[in-house]
Amino acid sequence: MQNDNLKNYLHLHVLVFIAGFTAVLGELITIGAVSLVWYRMLMATILMLIYVAFAKINLRIPLKSVAKLAFAGIIIALHWITFFESIKISNISITLAMFSTGAFFASLIEPLVYKRKIICYEIIFGLLIIVGVAIITNSEFKYLSGIILGIISAFLSSTFAVLNGKFLEKHTATVISVYEFVSGVLFISLFMLFFGNGFSKEFFVLSTSDFIFLFILASVCTAYAFIASVYVMRYISPYTVVLTYNLEPIYGILLALLFFPENEVMSSSFYVGAIIIISVVMINGILKQRIRSKAKKALRSVNK
Repeated sequence: MQNDNLKNYLHLHVLVFIAGFTAVLGELITIGAVSLVWYRMLMATILMLIYVAFAKINLRIPLKSVAKLAFAGIIIALHWITFFESIKISNISITLAMFSTGAFFASLIEPLVYKRKIICYEIIFGLLIIVGVAIITNSEFKYLSGIILGIISAFLSSTFAVLNGKFLEKHTATVISVYEFVSGVLFISLFMLFFGNGFSKEFFVLSTSDFIFLFILASVCTAYAFIASVYVMRYISPYTVVLTYNLEPIYGILLALLFFPENEVMSSSFYVGAIIIISVVMINGILKQRIRSKAKKALRSVNK
């Protein structure tokens, strides 16, 4: 039993490592962010539909639910576009540091969706995160556009994460992901047709390296990571999973330093700001779990 638990924890860290590696692939892929996300979502959708057919999963849901999931899919597409564009105009370290601010946005969005009061310490943590962002912006002002896009990406990520939490009350994670990915592909396709250059012959001409990296991104970092994360959550508490995923920026920044040392070595102020942001996110997760544990104990004592 102990060995099985260890395997699941190691598996979880592999998934977080894969999530951090996503940013490295975004840097390695040479095509634009919009095209990159279109290919990623299309490939991942095809792979997920193969999984759905193999597992014989029923995808039928009410039309109203389809509309809600389609909206979330558009948010996911925009999140990934801003994420990869931030990497391309700045670097991985900047993007991942800004992506860590998502926990702050989630603390503001959750009360609106779940109709609860904002907790006082979340406001304090939010102010600390703003301090961390300010330190990074002040020391790395040349990456201002990347910083802004990174923050927008974090906000969009938090939005669809909170929405998905609500959707999971009625639908399975597989059904949610399939509809969101299909709508994301359709949204980007329409955007490219009406506001971009459309689907020219050049669009479908990919270098061998780009195709390989895109396939790894869509299969390992998207389809597999999704299925495996659902599997891991059967054996590890959601709190542990969420808290461990907060290590993604750390893994990503370390990988960036390994793969692109000439572009990713930042000023000392950047690392001070990044440490403040990531530390606040970790502490926030720990406090939330303690509050949940106390609430459960209080409920049990009342029921007794």
